[in-house]
Amino acid sequence: MPKITFADQTIECKAGDNLRRVLLKANLPLYNGAAKQIHCRGIGTCGTCCLRIQGEVSPVTRIENWRLGFPPHDRAKSAKYGMRLACQCVVLGDLNLEKFEGMWGSLTRVTDEN
Repeated sequence: MPKITFADQTIECKAGDNLRRVLLKANLPLYNGAAKQIHCRGIGTCGTCCLRIQGEVSPVTRIENWRLGFPPHDRAKSAKYGMRLACQCVVLGDLNLEKFEGMWGSLTRVTDEN
């Protein structure tokens, strides 16, 4: 079973599980601020479940590629730093996750030193 490390916790899930559903079921802080109540419920259009992911997940989906291509996200920066939408990711192996500040958890404040 893959292990997911996020917000100073480690949980396990089944390979093939949707990352968003796993994090919500474990009551982990996937959404920031108002996004806790106002989000697209996992269809990939809002971008508020954006996380930095290290580990093995499914390839980027078409809708995820589309959403990460406009503000506040940046497709090139997202790819460089491993940013993905949790709702579009299938867990395939162990993961280390990081959430950034702001409603979308985007990389607007991240520099090459981060």
